[in-house]
Amino acid sequence: METALVNEYRRLSRDPATSQPLAYLRLRRAIRNVVEHRDIEPGQALPSERDLSRLLQLSRVTVRKAISGLVEEGLLNQRHGAGTFVAERIIKPMSRLTSFTEDLRARGLNPRSEFSERIIGEVTPEESMALNLSPGVLVARLHRVRYAKEEPLAIERSVVPASILPDPTIVQDSLYEVLEALGARPRRALQRLRAVSLGAQQARLLHVPAGSAGLNIERRSFLDDGRVVEFTTSWYRGDIYDFVAELQTD
Repeated sequence: METALVNEYRRLSRDPATSQPLAYLRLRRAIRNVVEHRDIEPGQALPSERDLSRLLQLSRVTVRKAISGLVEEGLLNQRHGAGTFVAERIIKPMSRLTSFTEDLRARGLNPRSEFSERIIGEVTPEESMALNLSPGVLVARLHRVRYAKEEPLAIERSVVPASILPDPTIVQDSLYEVLEALGARPRRALQRLRAVSLGAQQARLLHVPAGSAGLNIERRSFLDDGRVVEFTTSWYRGDIYDFVAELQTD
């Protein structure tokens, strides 16, 4: 891996078509290239700043500046006292309606939730519109942080009509598994995704710096008879998640 990175940095330095005048930009591009070419695997540690400085004959300030830019982009992450690692990204297809828990279990990860709220309350105007409910109707609210391997990945706020989920405390991990047991698993959904900067509270819950890149997703899920069964708003860490959609011609 060290050899691949050194060779790529030297190649960029020699190639006038790709050469950057600033050494930290060349190094940043070299690291990005070897990661994209899978010469360095997700989860693998980079050489230390001292080793990179020695191997490439660069100052540690230059090396640190190159790495910090890739950390901000989400390509790398730094663990205090452990080093710098290639970020392990989760690919989430948007063509299938699956739950967070199902997705992570399929990848061999260990999903869990930390709830800040599991209550029954009166529907708000926004929830009323999203769920096609009349004012005054009761809903179940689930507010939680979703984890994998003890790493927080997403903040999730779900609302379900209380007529479908009268006791939200029965949800431990997968909301969809509970809904399926109640005979109300969603069959289709409308989803809106947009890029956001995570606010201070969101960043604190997700263990990332304030202002980090995130993905905001709103999902309305439906039963076979057309009723809205779920309205969920989520904030995902942009340094970990990729959402992929398959496109086809007619």
